[in-house]
Amino acid sequence: MIDKVQLIEEIESCEKLLIGIGEEWKTELVPDLPRLYEKMNKIIGKKDYFIITTVTDGTIFTSSLESSKIVAPCGNQTWRQCQKSCTKDIWEQGEIPDDICPHCKAPLIGNTIEAEDYIEEGYLPQWKAYTEWLAKTLNKRLLVLELGVGFQTPTVIRWPFEKTVSVHKKAMLYRIHETYPQLTEGLQGRAESISENSVEFFRNL
Repeated sequence: MIDKVQLIEEIESCEKLLIGIGEEWKTELVPDLPRLYEKMNKIIGKKDYFIITTVTDGTIFTSSLESSKIVAPCGNQTWRQCQKSCTKDIWEQGEIPDDICPHCKAPLIGNTIEAEDYIEEGYLPQWKAYTEWLAKTLNKRLLVLELGVGFQTPTVIRWPFEKTVSVHKKAMLYRIHETYPQLTEGLQGRAESISENSVEFFRNL
């Protein structure tokens, strides 16, 4: 099993860095999450990176990590959408002071997958940026860190990351999760699982 010093060395030596952040990183579970995101930014340094997160609390967007290098396919609670989805419009928090849809007067709610009719337009521009970035990682030393991603939405990070590593000859995946660190067959020598809470693992880096 890789130790924390080795992982830092791998981050420093990789050409591209892909990070997936899952449900272990919810603000309700990790009170000092803002500090950990600042630590992540410091560790990443000037690396060419992209982050995918399934966490919808929006905390990561208030950090010093570059928003242009983050995509949240499951949405962001601080973004607002019409409860009735009468429009594809999405607003920043506070942009509509009374939190009432200006088109149909329905309440505004968080623009997340928990909405009855999730308006995906909010994340699609960043998803396009991510796929373009990923295409440029071929034949590069790609380090993939999967932090606390379980099976709530495995089609967003967990399974695609495995596919990415399987087709990238210079990629290495580290899956860190307290309960679900298991890897699929076919990734031997290209991936390693760490059975530990990913937040605590990262906190001790």
